[in-house]
Amino acid sequence: MGNQIQKEYQQKKEPVRLNKYLSEAGVCSRREADRLIASGRVTVDGRPGETGMKVYPGQKVCVGKKAVSRQEEMVVLAVNKPAGIVCTEERRERSSIIRFLDYPVRITYVGRLDKDSRGLLLMTNNGDIINKIMRAVNRHEKEYKVTVDRAVTEDFLEQMAGGVPILDTVTRPCRVQKIGKYTFSIILTQGMNRQIRRMCEALGYQVKDLVRTRIVNIELGNLKEGEYRRVSDGELDELYERIRDSSNVSERET
Repeated sequence: MGNQIQKEYQQKKEPVRLNKYLSEAGVCSRREADRLIASGRVTVDGRPGETGMKVYPGQKVCVGKKAVSRQEEMVVLAVNKPAGIVCTEERRERSSIIRFLDYPVRITYVGRLDKDSRGLLLMTNNGDIINKIMRAVNRHEKEYKVTVDRAVTEDFLEQMAGGVPILDTVTRPCRVQKIGKYTFSIILTQGMNRQIRRMCEALGYQVKDLVRTRIVNIELGNLKEGEYRRVSDGELDELYERIRDSSNVSERET
């Protein structure tokens, strides 16, 4: 059984911009691809690639001496990332998520989890999924379960939900719910650097444990820590409906 995201991925035979080609080949993000192209490390049919140029079916693209190609099969994994694993493609990082999974197809993550955090991480070779989910303007939900060092109060919940001043701005209003004396759930629609930890610290709390439990409609469920599963066709069909009208233009998440 197929799904609409898979069908669109396989039907992309038209020329695409070079940075998007590199992203869909699992090399790096579009932004990083632009830097690679500008550095002169990318060639198309033996000639230096240019920013904005299009790649046509049958052309040979290389990064350095290594030929790269868009994957024929789309891969989308749900991973339960343990604490201590780093979301990076840096080859020298021994604890990187890429080394940890050692997946046979080149894939990358949809939104980072910091080293001390754990839980749901989506991994894919489909650049459109990454960009549509992670661009803040699209307001797609990410849900977390958080344990802190002090009792969760109504005042704390109200301040978290209303927006907290961090990183020279105020966080976007969000949904927060108390789960236990020291635990709460929070649903974000943006992805600032270590956002939840910074929000808690600004209000005098320290995060003891942070678990991402959902990205859009994909849930962590009972997936064991350190394990992964293929996202089902049904989940991908629902994800398609949720992100189909979203912008897929890459944008820095501050």
